[in-house]
Amino acid sequence: MTAGPNPVPPISGVVETGLYVDDLARARAFYEGVLGLKPMVADGRFCAYDAGPGSVLLLFLRGATLDPVTIAEGTIPPHDGHGPLHYALAIPATSVEQWRQHLELQGVAIEGRVDWKGGGVSLYFRDPDQHLVELATPGLWPNY
Repeated sequence: MTAGPNPVPPISGVVETGLYVDDLARARAFYEGVLGLKPMVADGRFCAYDAGPGSVLLLFLRGATLDPVTIAEGTIPPHDGHGPLHYALAIPATSVEQWRQHLELQGVAIEGRVDWKGGGVSLYFRDPDQHLVELATPGLWPNY
């Protein structure tokens, strides 16, 4: 694809996905306790999780990122978000039933399951801020 006379440079993946939460401690308890994610860095306004090779899930305290943040390496512009969002985490095809049982034991209601034509399976549930979390196996998309 081109834009005008110059080709569009390539994009090689999504590095970060950001969610905005009302209570960072409550959100961290869910993401660390229920989903087993490990924080890489955190402070009072955000927490960054390793979400798999080359992928980071960021939780931001809603309203805490409305001002620019200047660090030694440069300046991060302000941002924020509202409302329930959706994102998907990759899981192995062999772990769907394990995840279903684990979520049930944790008291997390599964709102939906889709068995995709390409062979993938998705489980859908909510985090404490009502974001729609999807656990998805390969076969969901032509490139996954």
